[in-house]
Amino acid sequence: MYYAHTAPAAHDWQPLHDHLRAVAALAAERAAKFGAAKPAALAGLLHDLGKYTAAFQQRLSGSTTKVDHSTAGAQEVLRLATTGADRMMAELVAYAIAGHHGGMPDREAETSSLTERLTKALDAPDPVWRTELFPDASGLMPEFRWDRDPGILAFQLSLLGRMLFSCLVDADFRDTESHYAQVSGHKVDREWPRLPDIVVELIRRFDDHMASKRAVAEPTEVNRLREEILNHVRGRAGIEPGLMTLTVPTGGGKTLASLAFALEHARHHALDRIIYAIPFTSVIDQTARIFRDVLGPDLVLEHHSAIEASAEFVREGAEKLRLAMEDWAAPIVVTTNVQLFESLFSNRPARCRKLHNLARSVIVLDEAQTIPLHLLRPAVAAIAELARNYGTTIVLCTATQPALASPEFKGGLSFQTTSELAPNPIRLYEALKRAVVLHGGEMSDDDLVAELARTPQALVIVNSRAHALALFRKAASKLDGVVHLTTRQYAMHRQSILADVKNRLQKGLPCRLIATSLVEAGVDLDFPRVWRAEAGLDQIAQAAGRCNREGRRPLQSSVVTVFRPAEFRSPREIEMLAGNFRDISRRHEDLLTPEALRDYFLDVYWRSGDTLDEKRILEAFRVDATGTDFAYRSVAERFRMIESGLVPVIVAESGTARDALISLSAPDAHSGAIARRLQPFTVQVPPRARTLLEARGDVRFAEEPRFGDQFAVLTNGGLYHRDVGLLWDEPQYLEIDDLII
Repeated sequence: MYYAHTAPAAHDWQPLHDHLRAVAALAAERAAKFGAAKPAALAGLLHDLGKYTAAFQQRLSGSTTKVDHSTAGAQEVLRLATTGADRMMAELVAYAIAGHHGGMPDREAETSSLTERLTKALDAPDPVWRTELFPDASGLMPEFRWDRDPGILAFQLSLLGRMLFSCLVDADFRDTESHYAQVSGHKVDREWPRLPDIVVELIRRFDDHMASKRAVAEPTEVNRLREEILNHVRGRAGIEPGLMTLTVPTGGGKTLASLAFALEHARHHALDRIIYAIPFTSVIDQTARIFRDVLGPDLVLEHHSAIEASAEFVREGAEKLRLAMEDWAAPIVVTTNVQLFESLFSNRPARCRKLHNLARSVIVLDEAQTIPLHLLRPAVAAIAELARNYGTTIVLCTATQPALASPEFKGGLSFQTTSELAPNPIRLYEALKRAVVLHGGEMSDDDLVAELARTPQALVIVNSRAHALALFRKAASKLDGVVHLTTRQYAMHRQSILADVKNRLQKGLPCRLIATSLVEAGVDLDFPRVWRAEAGLDQIAQAAGRCNREGRRPLQSSVVTVFRPAEFRSPREIEMLAGNFRDISRRHEDLLTPEALRDYFLDVYWRSGDTLDEKRILEAFRVDATGTDFAYRSVAERFRMIESGLVPVIVAESGTARDALISLSAPDAHSGAIARRLQPFTVQVPPRARTLLEARGDVRFAEEPRFGDQFAVLTNGGLYHRDVGLLWDEPQYLEIDDLII
C-alpha cells in the first residue's frame, strides 16, 4: 500500500490512491464551470505520482532524504498525450503539476525550469499506479473561443494553465485539510452558503436597507437622481454576462447601484459570487462595512493585507494547514486590485488558489481608471479573457471611465453596444454637475494659507505626504480648525479623523482639511471650496466630487481651483499626467464632461505607448507548433501593481493591535490571519527609514525567530503624533517619503 499523508496512528494514514482520486474529483468540479474538467481531473490524478516510490514512502516513515515527488506526474502527462490539442493541454497540466508546491515554473530558465524537470532522471513510480488511477489523456481541450492572433492565443492558454493550477492546488489543500481534520477529530468550518441559494434573500435585505434610507433622506434633486440611477441599473440585470461599464458621476450612488446590479444579475444568471475590487486599502474597510450593513455580517469576506505572509512555498503534510490562504469561496468578496490582479499573474499556490472562483462571478472594478499604466495592457487582457471564456461579468465602475474599448485601445475590450448600465452618462453629468473647475496658476504655500484664512471650510489636496505635512504645519500655526490627513496615519486613526471632519462640516465649525489624494477615493465629504494640486484629469474630477457633493450650494460659488505648487515638485508620474491635463484644458472648456475625460485617457494611453506593458508581461507567453514557452515564475516576479518599495510599521496604540501582537506568541499562530488584524494599524515607510528606526531601537520585530521581519512594531510612541502621524527626525528620510500618498 502506498500512502499520501501520515497520521499519529498507522491505520489512519491516507492511501495514496484515495488522495489522488479525491483531488481529481475536486479539481474537476472546480474546472467544470469553464469547461475544463478533464484536464483538471488529470492534473489531480497525477500531481503526486512521485509518491509511488519507495524513497517517498520511507520519507513518510521518518527518512530525512528529500524526494522530488512533483516532477514524475509532469513527465508522465506528456507521455500520455503526445499529439495535437491534447499535447498542448498536457503541457499546461505539466506546468501545474510541477508547480503545485513551489510555484509554477518558467519553461526555460537557468535553474528549475520546466524543461529541466521534464528531462530529470527520477526513480520510476511503481507501475501499480496505472491499475489504481486509470488516467485518460484524451479530449482535454475545452471548447473556448480561441483567438487567431498568436499573441492573444498564447495569453489565453497561459491563463487557462493558471486556472488549472488553481483548481489543482485548491483541491489538494482541501483534501489534505480534510484528512488531517478527520484524524484529529476537528471539524473544519470552511463552507459558505452558495450565492444562488441566498441571493433572493440578499435582494430582500437590500430593498429593506434602501427603504430605510428613503424614509430619512431629504427630497433633494441629487437624491432623486440617485434613485433614478439605481432603478435603471437594476433594470439592466438581465443583460448577458460579459464586459460592462457603469459611468456615474461622483456622489451619484454608484457603490450601492453596482451592488444592486451585481445581486440582480447574479440571480438572473445563477452566478456563483460577487467580487468587489477596490484600488485603495483606505477604502476597502468602508466598502466592506457598507456591504455588511446591507447584506448581513456573515456573508462578506474582506481580503487584503499590507503585511504579506512570509511563506513562499507550500510545505508537505500538516504544515500546509498553517498557511493562511483565501480561496474566495464566500458569496461576497471585497478585495483590492492588488490582490485580484497580482493573483491573476502569480505563480504561487497561495495566490492562485482562489482564481477558479473568478469563473461565473460578477467582478466590479471600482474606480477602474486606477489600474497602473505600466501594467494596463496585461490587466486588460486578463479582464477580456475572464469575460470571454470563463462566464464572468466585469463591470468597470467609475465616474471617470477609462477609454479601454477596442480598436482605439490596442488589445482593448470588446463592449456590446448595450454595455453601459447607467442612464445616459452625458445627461447624468449635466444633472449632477455641482462644481466648476478654475485654473489658479502657480501658488505657494503662503498663497494657500491666505486662501484658507478667507474660507473657514475648505479642502486642499496635494501630491505628496511631504507637501501635506509642510502645508499643514504652516496653516496650523496661523489658523484654527486645520486638519491633516495622509497615510502617515494608520487606517483606524484616519477613520476617526474623517469622522471628526464630517462632524465639523455638519455643525458649520471651521474645518480646513489638508490631505493627499487618498481623500478622493470613496470618502463622502462635502466642502464648499476645494484646491487641488495639478495631477491627472481623473484625479481632478475625483477632487471635484468632494465639492458641493450634495448639491446644496450654488454651482458658481462651488469652485475647485487647480494650482501648480511653487515649493514642491510633483512625483514624476503625476507630473506626466498633469501635462496631459494641461493639454486637455486647452481643448475643452468644461473639463469634467465624459468627452473631455475620454480624450484625456486616449492621450495618456497614446503617449504611454509600449510602457503600458512596461514589464513585457504579454511577451513572456509564447506558443508555436513546438509547444508552449510560458514564463510563469518570471512574470509573477515582474507583475507588481505597487512598486513604491515601502514597508510596514505597526503602531500598536490600541488594545486591538496589542492583543493581535500578543497572539503571535501562540504555538499555532497563523501569521496571515494576524497580519490582517493588524492591517488597520500599519503605516508604510521607506525601507531605509525603517532600518534606521530599528537601529535606534525605535522599531522591533515581533516574534522575529519565527516570522522574521514580517511584524515591525513601533516601540517609541513619541514618534507617532495624533495630528500628523508617524515621523522620524532625519530630513533625508522625509525627502524620499515624497513619493507616496
